[in-house]
Amino acid sequence: MTQIALITGASRGLGFALAEALAPAYHIVAVARTVGGLEELDDRIKAKGGEATLAPMDITNRDAMAHLCRSIHDRWGGISLWAHTAVHTSALTPAVYLDPKEWQKSMSTNVDAMGHMIPFVAPLLGEEGTALFFDDPMGGEKFYGYYGTTKTAQIGLARTWAAESEKTGPKVHVLSPNPMATAVRARFHPGEDRDALAVPADEAARLLKEAQIA
Repeated sequence: MTQIALITGASRGLGFALAEALAPAYHIVAVARTVGGLEELDDRIKAKGGEATLAPMDITNRDAMAHLCRSIHDRWGGISLWAHTAVHTSALTPAVYLDPKEWQKSMSTNVDAMGHMIPFVAPLLGEEGTALFFDDPMGGEKFYGYYGTTKTAQIGLARTWAAESEKTGPKVHVLSPNPMATAVRARFHPGEDRDALAVPADEAARLLKEAQIA
């Protein structure tokens, strides 16, 4: 039976690397807003002999996510794995200069979307599936008001779900990636030596092993 992996935020960075690492053992359902990144991922997966279903959509669109999850259910009955890497990153800004529009974008993607994704995806995972979330503990650090605050809230909800499902399933893991040479990292640290950072593909392999994902 085909194993299905849903990757939200699959067009670049860790999400891209996880999707590529999981293929061809898993059929990848790749969700992202960037069509070009999804198409490149599809090429990489096909080159490995795998298959992907591309879903170019915004995770904040509740109706679109509901339709996607219903389609997954109708086609495959469920999924084995959900890896959530989608995130909105606003520029570093002092707290006293937070812009309402940027604040709302961060809240919508990093927090609000979790409020419909978990209820939609959990039934697809059932008791035996696994969900992966990725911590980035910048909450409370100076200038990280947008990203740090909303990422902390996202991971707080993931930990709540993990505690609630510990005895019943699905398995919910909150993993901690090492700093990686990604576009997100470059946005926050533009002058950083990227050669000293982890490669997303290597981190994907390490994190999947840590979560005991074959």
